[in-house]
Amino acid sequence: MNIFDFHKSIIQTSADYFKKLAAFNPLTIRKKGTRAKALFALALVCFFWGTTWIASKEGVRHMPALQLAGIRQLIAGLLYVAFFLYKKAPLPKGKEWTPILILSFLNFILSNGLSTWGVKYISAGLGSIMGAIFPLWLVVIGLFVSKEQLPRNAIIGLLLGFGGVCVIFYEHLLDFGNPEFRFGIILSLIATWTWAFATLYTKQQAVHFNPYFSLGLQMLIAGTSLTVFTNVTGNAVSMTVIPWQSWSAIAYLIIFGSLIAFIAYLYALQNLPTEQASIYAYINPIVAVLCGWLVFHEKVTIFITVGGLVTLLGVYLVNKAFKAVPPPEQPETEGM
Repeated sequence: MNIFDFHKSIIQTSADYFKKLAAFNPLTIRKKGTRAKALFALALVCFFWGTTWIASKEGVRHMPALQLAGIRQLIAGLLYVAFFLYKKAPLPKGKEWTPILILSFLNFILSNGLSTWGVKYISAGLGSIMGAIFPLWLVVIGLFVSKEQLPRNAIIGLLLGFGGVCVIFYEHLLDFGNPEFRFGIILSLIATWTWAFATLYTKQQAVHFNPYFSLGLQMLIAGTSLTVFTNVTGNAVSMTVIPWQSWSAIAYLIIFGSLIAFIAYLYALQNLPTEQASIYAYINPIVAVLCGWLVFHEKVTIFITVGGLVTLLGVYLVNKAFKAVPPPEQPETEGM
């Protein structure tokens, strides 16, 4: 299987898991809704996940970033795990813990933790665009691990995506002289790389355990690890001195980012085509850029506007190329 077959199956399989597990997963909205309700749910996803960048930016202005990420994940994880334990869902056994531990490290400690840390030094809008280019890294990985010829749309999308990033960074050339700005960009890049590797790892693992319960356990493990790490290394402040602005940001991230938006996304996936439900990935950065302009008076220049749109077009073409690749023929013999 080449990297494009592989990535296409990642996109489709993720959606299929959500839909198939909807019948027995207690987090899923069971009642089928109208198309209008599903579109409204998708609009909520686009807005709330776009504004989480703003909430993170506000929160880290008043407290250490990794401490904020740890508290958010710890509380959200506790809520998820408590819910499933209340429903008497079985805990993972034996080897089922291995992917949970690895993904908690890749998805939450590194990807979420570092992206939260990154917006302490760069704008929320720029951070969201950096996060949106993660599919491009899957193409880059494919250049090294696959001998198959790349689809034309993927090559065009890759060039457009990185070309758009270059346009965005053109006006930030002088900012690279600032060590804090460079550090924020590096953190954001590592966050997108680990997200890409986590996606590839997820696809390689057979799903033997409820992925929703797994999500909660990943959050809980990562939140506990980050909380312990920040306290042991002296990179945490006392809970009593954390200002209300940061607590408000944490509450927003948990309630609207980790709970409501996720449930709304499941609802949209159940009632809309997968391709339509995935449009949030292209709208989130636009929401983040506009909200950053409104809340923090972040500059929306011609460079970030044109560069951002070109980058998102590149990501769109890459995803379109993945979806256009026909799935490989699977041998009927078991054990292959």
